[in-house]
Amino acid sequence: MYKEEKILSYPLENIRVLDLTRLLPGPFCTMILADFGAEVIKIEDPKKGDYLRYFEPLSEGMSAYFHTLNRNKKSVTLDLKIKEDYLQFLSLVQSADVLVESFRPDVMKRLNLDYETLKTVNPRLIYCSITGYGQTGPYKNNAGHDLNFLSQSGALSMMGKKGEKPDIHAIQIADLAGGAYPAIVGILLALLNREKTKKGEFIDISMLDGVLSLLPLNLPKFLVGEKVEQEEELLNGGYACYQIYETKDGRYLSVCAMEPKFWEKFCRTISRPDLIPLLYAPIERQKTLIQEIQSILYKKTIEEWKKIFQEEDCCVTPLVNLEELIKDPHIQCREIFQSINGITTIANPIKLQHSKPLIKSKAPKLGEHNEKILKRNEKNGRTT
Repeated sequence: MYKEEKILSYPLENIRVLDLTRLLPGPFCTMILADFGAEVIKIEDPKKGDYLRYFEPLSEGMSAYFHTLNRNKKSVTLDLKIKEDYLQFLSLVQSADVLVESFRPDVMKRLNLDYETLKTVNPRLIYCSITGYGQTGPYKNNAGHDLNFLSQSGALSMMGKKGEKPDIHAIQIADLAGGAYPAIVGILLALLNREKTKKGEFIDISMLDGVLSLLPLNLPKFLVGEKVEQEEELLNGGYACYQIYETKDGRYLSVCAMEPKFWEKFCRTISRPDLIPLLYAPIERQKTLIQEIQSILYKKTIEEWKKIFQEEDCCVTPLVNLEELIKDPHIQCREIFQSINGITTIANPIKLQHSKPLIKSKAPKLGEHNEKILKRNEKNGRTT
């Protein structure tokens, strides 16, 4: 684990973030901010709070997922429909730098907590709304989850085998890559711009928009009049050089030898130099090429192929399971898993030389910081 004494500075220290989000996209966004020194105050409903708290498996009475996503944060419970709690929240807004919420559009307005209202309380406030479809458009009030946004974006139609049901991915692409990370970027840009303008900002993050931004190697082809179909493109399973192959023992190898130098080395390694000229062969030839390579790779086990390819720089990687992942020497070297008081979490992926992220506290219990934050906020406007 990174040692606190080695840290020269935290880029976001003295930045206060009010986090009204639940589940995954918003909490992931504010987790990244908290790891780099922001004081993140999680505002939760007094009765149940963020319902991710109760998703199994549980560790120390809280969800294992919640522990990772809400480390380094503080929890305050407020019922924003009650006048006294509403006024306490406004007091917190006065000293806040950032507010992140993920309700459907108009919910915060009905609570009289929309950006136009809160900027009169704190003109320097950066207000980030993470929603499925954004603040405008006919879908803006639609409910949705990761799979809905992938479906609506057209991305899901390009995944999986041609003519078959598209695959459901284990990674929440829209929630994280389409929502959380654009929100992080938007907040950091707004903080940087505030240094120039002295004014706050409203950030409209749509997870649908975010997924669409992840298609720069798919949509441009369609936009110039060509079709984009399952298993017919270089990066969606249509080509032999970018493919998953099964081994003798039922394991798999990912082959990503897209460039000529990698493809040539791959073909020579499997003793098929005759395939070298076929790297970008027409799609029909690619289908038979995939079958030929599959028949070769099926003759050896995953361990046998690992030994053969470990000295060959041609972008071939075994599919690793989670048990193997934890023991992987590279993962251990990179300190991907870090512990805090007996709870193991996934480390922050952003590594700065002089401002490394630090996991310094476990996820808070519901309302754990009510007295500390609300009482001290009344006195001096900010806790430390």
